[in-house]
Order: sequence, then structure tokens, then C-alpha cells
Amino acid sequence: MTYDITITFKPLHEAMSSLHAYICRQSHKKLDLPAAWAAEVKARLEPQFAELLDELAINADWKLTFLLVHLSPAEDASGFAAWLRGQGAGELYERLAPYCSQFPKDMAAFRDLTASVFERWEEQYFRSVDREAIVRLGAVCRERRTALADADDLDKYVDETTNGLRFEPIDGLRELVLIPQMHFQPINVIFHFRRMTICYYAARIDLREDEFLSAHDFRIIRSLGERSRLKILRFLHGGPRSFIEIVRHLQLSKGITHDHIGKLRSAGLIHAHFEGETLTVYSLRKGALERMQAALKAYIEG
Repeated sequence: MTYDITITFKPLHEAMSSLHAYICRQSHKKLDLPAAWAAEVKARLEPQFAELLDELAINADWKLTFLLVHLSPAEDASGFAAWLRGQGAGELYERLAPYCSQFPKDMAAFRDLTASVFERWEEQYFRSVDREAIVRLGAVCRERRTALADADDLDKYVDETTNGLRFEPIDGLRELVLIPQMHFQPINVIFHFRRMTICYYAARIDLREDEFLSAHDFRIIRSLGERSRLKILRFLHGGPRSFIEIVRHLQLSKGITHDHIGKLRSAGLIHAHFEGETLTVYSLRKGALERMQAALKAYIEG
């Protein structure tokens, strides 16, 4: 591995994750959040702010927002908004230039809009989020940071931390930043900025208090209850395959195949190999089935 690994977390990161979860409307049905979460949040927002969020899109400016959150020294959303308002347009260009070449058309307007969004999101939603989630995410970060210091195999460390992601060395990549998140789980958010890749990975945190299997363990079991997904696992046993190769093997549409692969990825049954933020191939994640079997056995035996 030719790049450094950093694992970090602060409440601002989960504010970012929650905002992303709300704005990324096409992913709502795939998230671990309650089905009514987005509607319930919207009902709590001021109508004007709700309309503003409805107009936001996952685009180049949104990608830069993730970068600014990383570069900011602020710990929370309110602090981020204040920090951002204190930055001149020229200062922001200088901060962003080492990481990208595409900028907002009007940096000052982008700055003011972003600061307003985070400030209002904190006031109208994130302030009421269960603090246990923030505490648990902080604990996950500390545990993973300790594990990193003791890790001999960094590829294995990244795999265990992210539930199956592989980040291949590419020209210019110097740092992989791993940030645990809960709102957008089981999906990961990955952006590449020249010398740095940022990954908000699903921390697999379950705040339920019942004695049933964790949401993640139950997801693994459910993901195996489909014929085409078992075919994908068997196909990947022969080695890494591209998405198109899997489509041709299954002889299904790209949309249906993508959905099956997504279920297997969320369950941690396959590796997703990235070059920057480009997903190149998938491979079988050996050992995942054994871990699932152990979890199921432990549940049954009480």
C-alpha cells in the first residue's frame, strides 16, 4: 500500500452524512433508517428550508462540500457554518486548489448557501438526533484507530473497517480518509480529490434494543435468499469480475444486476475495488459467510 490511512470522526461528519441521506432521495428506500424518516424530517423543517433542500442535487458543488467539511477545523455544523462565513472567496479557492480543478461559478454565493444550509440543518434537525449515535460513532473511530496502529496488513484493515471495500493504489493518491457514519448506512459515500480519497463508510451501528440479530447480520441472511445473487457469488469464486461481465453471466438487465450486486455489497459478501472513486471490479469476500454462520449460530443458541 503506497498511501497513508487516516481514520477520523467528529459530530460535523455525521451532520454531513445525515444531510446527504436526506438530499439523496433515490437512496431513501435502501437505507437502514425508518421508511418514514425523510417525510418526518421534512415535516419538521421550515417550508422555505424544505424547498431549498429539495432543489439541492448530488453534483460537483456537493462533492466540494464534503471536501470543505474535511478541511474545516470545526467540530460541529454550527461551527462549520461560522468558519465558512469567515472565509473569503479567494481563501476558499486556495484551500480547494490542491485537491480539484473544478469550482463553483460563484464561490461567494456557494459559501453563503452552504453555511446557511448547515446552520439551519443543525437547528431544525441534527440537534435532535440521538446523542447515543454520536457517542457510538466516536467509539467506533477510536477502536479502529487503535486497530490501525496495530495492523500488519493494511488492505485487510481497510476491508474489515469498511465491510469489503478495496482502494487500489493510483498515481498521486497519498491519503485514504475513513469516516464512520450511521445515517447513510448500509451505503458508503466515496469521493476522490487528486491526492486524497474520502470514504464515509457504514459503521454498522444498530441502536435497537431488542435481542434479535443486528440489522447487518439480518441483511446478510436476506441477501442470500435470491437465486441470482447466489449465482453472482459462485461466478466471483472464479476471480474478480467487472460489472459488465456479471451482467453477461446472469443474462439480466443492468438495472436488475446492479440491484443484486448492491444487496451483496451492503451485506459485505463481496469486495468492491475502487481506483479513486471509480469502481472497477468485484470479487468474492472470503470469510464473510463463515462470520455470518457464526452470528446466526450464536443467535439461535442464545
